[in-house]
Amino acid sequence: MNNRIHYTKPSITELEVRYATDAAANGWGEKCYDYIHRFENAFKAHLDVEYAIATSSCTGALHMGMAALGIGAGDEVILADTNWIATAAPIVHLGATPVFVDILSDTWCLDPELVEAAITPRTKAIIAVHIYGNLCDMDRLLEIGERHGIPVIEDAAEAIGSVYKGKRAGSMGKFGAFSFHGTKTITTGEGGIFVTNDAELHERVLTLSNHGRARGQTKQFWPDQIGFKYKMSNIQAAIGCGQMERIEELILRKREIFKYYLSYFSKNGNVKLNFEDGETCIGAWMPSIVFDENLNITREDLKRKFEEENIDGRVFFWPLTSLPFFATTSQNYNSHNIPKRAINLPSYHDITKSDQDRVANAILDLMEKA
Repeated sequence: MNNRIHYTKPSITELEVRYATDAAANGWGEKCYDYIHRFENAFKAHLDVEYAIATSSCTGALHMGMAALGIGAGDEVILADTNWIATAAPIVHLGATPVFVDILSDTWCLDPELVEAAITPRTKAIIAVHIYGNLCDMDRLLEIGERHGIPVIEDAAEAIGSVYKGKRAGSMGKFGAFSFHGTKTITTGEGGIFVTNDAELHERVLTLSNHGRARGQTKQFWPDQIGFKYKMSNIQAAIGCGQMERIEELILRKREIFKYYLSYFSKNGNVKLNFEDGETCIGAWMPSIVFDENLNITREDLKRKFEEENIDGRVFFWPLTSLPFFATTSQNYNSHNIPKRAINLPSYHDITKSDQDRVANAILDLMEKA
């Protein structure tokens, strides 16, 4: 049987191992934050933002950021129906209500017109999720947010390397949040980061991130408020420092993998891959393919074909309104329809062209028989 083709795994070199070993051996006592601060500074420089706080997850970064904005019981937060639960969970944890709107058929991101239509006096934030590295229409969303006095948050968990009109994803909203899970373009194993250009918001999140102990507090072990424990470890940050030294290489490799898939499918009107135009450049974290409805190729067909070919298949995110603990809706057509005929394509750093050929040919074979 052919080798198993995995959909994603990290690229770890001797550099990351050396830094992690150093952190494990020496990164204690007065050095316990050295790699964390180094990692934060490297990420700030890459993103061109003023402030960054390394966290244990992107979810934690979102949770603290929204808490610092004062979001709580009775409030509403607008986000796309097509999302992983990690974006919605912090809203619920804060006692607020997630309001799910439909996605656009090309970018698979928030539909700005539906966002504006969903705004009520209770709306306290809009979360723009750059799904699979695709980019939301940030100009339109920021304009809506400014006009209504509502902050726009960027969930850029999957958008390392994505650039919107010259600005990196995550750098444009009130704050941004990234993930460094083992599946992401750069990784710290688990982990995330909160970024912002707002000094006051940064200070509030910094306090929350340290169990509510303010930076200027002189009393030892004196919390100024109830906070969180979402810190990244020094050893994780050491791995991240190695990854940040390789970030341009890692992003470029993702782009190469995406472009190779495009060479197979870009001229086929029956399929769509991740969207970009002259004003955007996607980081292509997870190349994905959506089939035209007329082909009648389903998610189950794709999963079955991939399994036959010993290829890992990862399904397009289920709409959150299909989950039993959220109110169902029939209005979000694209969010409910697109996942039925879509799949994520294997795209790990070391995937070979011959393995990409196997993936593409499995899809083409399925299309020929449709």
